[in-house]
Amino acid sequence: MKLRTVILAAALMAGVLLVARADSFTALHSWLSLAMQIITRDHLPLPYPAPPESEAWRSMGAAERLANVRARLLPKLNEQLAAGKCQLGQSAFIRIFKESRELELWLKGDSGEWRLFRTYPIACFSGTLGPKTREGDMQAPEGFYSVAQRQLNPASSYHLAFNIGYPNAYDLAQQRTGSLIMVHGDVCSVGCFAMTDAVIEEIYLVVEAAVSGGRNVAVHCFPFRMTGERMKQADPTHLEFWLELVPVYEVFERERRVQGVVVEGGKYLVR
Repeated sequence: MKLRTVILAAALMAGVLLVARADSFTALHSWLSLAMQIITRDHLPLPYPAPPESEAWRSMGAAERLANVRARLLPKLNEQLAAGKCQLGQSAFIRIFKESRELELWLKGDSGEWRLFRTYPIACFSGTLGPKTREGDMQAPEGFYSVAQRQLNPASSYHLAFNIGYPNAYDLAQQRTGSLIMVHGDVCSVGCFAMTDAVIEEIYLVVEAAVSGGRNVAVHCFPFRMTGERMKQADPTHLEFWLELVPVYEVFERERRVQGVVVEGGKYLVR
């Protein structure tokens, strides 16, 4: 608890300094949100040996890191996947819900159905509900993204990472700026989704296996679970944008189908 108090105090001080420089209530709100996530984050126990200490990890090259992760995780990971009637190399799909701080990892079974492999608590993301609009706004994005093999980064300073592909065609049409938005390890982040080192190892191996076959991994980032009841309570500031996300959310909830999305006239449209 003492360590958490120190972290909270440091985050609050950083927020005060940021506001002093930027005179921004939004910036203060973002820092307070980040601090509270660090204090209250959930821990997900996974059945693998712990990652190496940070100093040892940083000294490894990308190939050595991946060899280390595979040696520690693959035997048990294959068992975990088999128990869920899944296997490495199947198509993967990620859904992120900011409000509940959850990341879902889905795999497509041999018979074509999507199976939920695991739901992970997000250790930390910065900002509030609503899309990312500009570089430096401290916002984690919302919308529909995609991960290809070239976006994997085993040499990340945040243990392991993959770029979700922000800005996408929609963001560019809206003249939104920013870059290098990742799902990564560690327990803190500005604009990305931090999952802890232990958790990112499992996610990374599943995503890596999926994209190695040439299939991109869709990443759908939602502000919350977009039920009719929750949408009635939605902040009107972002309601028009959020309504564009609803059809894709509903198709997957109803049919377990990852809906194709295109951008036309600066709007998301289901394919």
